[in-house]
Formats: sequence, C-alpha cells, structure tokens
Amino acid sequence: MELNEHIKDWKLDTIFGDNVPQVSDFKAQPLLILFFSLGCPGCKSRALPFANRMVYENEQDLKVIGIHTRFQGPTYELEAFEKVKKEYHVRFPFYKDANGMSTFNLYQAGGTPHWILIDKDGIVVYSIFGSDPNNALLRLDLKINELLEKQ
Repeated sequence: MELNEHIKDWKLDTIFGDNVPQVSDFKAQPLLILFFSLGCPGCKSRALPFANRMVYENEQDLKVIGIHTRFQGPTYELEAFEKVKKEYHVRFPFYKDANGMSTFNLYQAGGTPHWILIDKDGIVVYSIFGSDPNNALLRLDLKINELLEKQ
C-alpha cells in the first residue's frame, strides 16, 4: 500500500472460530498489521515477539493484528496455529489471509514478515518488510513512538 493512502478492506478467514474483524472496527485508533508465516524463521524468532511487545507496551494506544499468509509456504492445520499461539504466547488476534495471499497482494506486502502501520484515521503511515532488530524493527519502533506521541 502507498503511504498516506486509506487502508483497504482486508479479506481474512478465521483460524480459531472467532469473528473476523473488519477494518472499520479499528477506526479512531492506530493499528499495526503483521503479515507473517509459520514457515518463516524471522517471523517466529523476531516478528511475533516484537508484536507481543507492542501489545504489552502500548495496550491502550495501539491495536495489533496478525495476518498469516501463504507467501511461498504450505498450508497449515489448526494444530500448528494453536502450537505457535501457545509457544510464542501470542497476545494479539491473528487470522488467515483469504485464498492464501489475497490481502498480502492487496496491501503490496514484500514478504514475511511485513508490517503496516495505520493511524487513527485509517491512513497508512508506514510499511516495511523485515525483522532485523537493527533495521526494520528499530525503524518500526521509532515510527510507532512518533505516531503515538502525536495522538
């Protein structure tokens, strides 16, 4: 997605049987979207813990949602998602991308993990691929802090 563009409606499927939120459910609050894959080592070792930290540190000011995509990966069964949710203590809701990559393609993600930061007005303020702590995650952390300070 282009910066300064309104976030488009996603196409997600439930994993755990819960209701899938709509983009409009996040109006008036900043949102961090994480595209990830269970087959992505950087997603599991760095992106999921970072997203958990964002939930923990910014629980009242920033919502986080995960979108599991099949970007260059196999399909996974419910047991695999349950295992990752438990093992990594995932603190945010996550869903499957419809048709494997519909939202991934719509949002022009570059791979996994890919992050999209949206302000309280639904405008994309940052989009970055990667999980290197000294590059992508550091930059993302700075952008989140800037966004939350402006509220």
